[in-house]
Amino acid sequence: MPNSATPNAAPPGPPVLPPWLTHAMAPLPLGPLQPLLTLTLSRIGRLHPDLYGRLGEHAEKRFGIAPTDLPFAFVLEPRPERPQARVVRRLPPGLDVRIRGPLSGLIGMAEGRLDGDALFFSRTLSIEGDMEATLALRNALDDARLDFGVILLGCLGPLGTRVAEMLRRQSGQSRPASAISGGSSWN
Repeated sequence: MPNSATPNAAPPGPPVLPPWLTHAMAPLPLGPLQPLLTLTLSRIGRLHPDLYGRLGEHAEKRFGIAPTDLPFAFVLEPRPERPQARVVRRLPPGLDVRIRGPLSGLIGMAEGRLDGDALFFSRTLSIEGDMEATLALRNALDDARLDFGVILLGCLGPLGTRVAEMLRRQSGQSRPASAISGGSSWN
């Protein structure tokens, strides 16, 4: 019996939020998201204190991050002394970098679970603007080995870390203990 799979077919991209959920979130106010975003950025800075400094001259750049399956976007200003992020309906003009892609792809790339080059060349991810700044951000994220489960649930203490670990195992996305605890990786 012949194999129905096409040998050169591209693997499916990262999951996308269902359109009904995106539409349901569209009328919601952005204000309540800002404190969560600020807390997340603060936790990233505490868990990975060298992240923003690794951007060097690009730490003064403004990065627009637009999940294509959400009705809002983020503007990141990763200055080491005071990183800031804002939630916006649409990315404003004048950004140094614009990165667009499905939320799960953006998170997977930031955590190092997904290959940013593969996402870019498959056109799942689009990048406009200063490519040198984009590469600096990517390298800083690769070195940091972020874990958004721990970052978001870590405020619950050891229980949050265990829940994040359990969710990751259930989704088949296990990571080394050093990445979960925020320790350094082997490379």
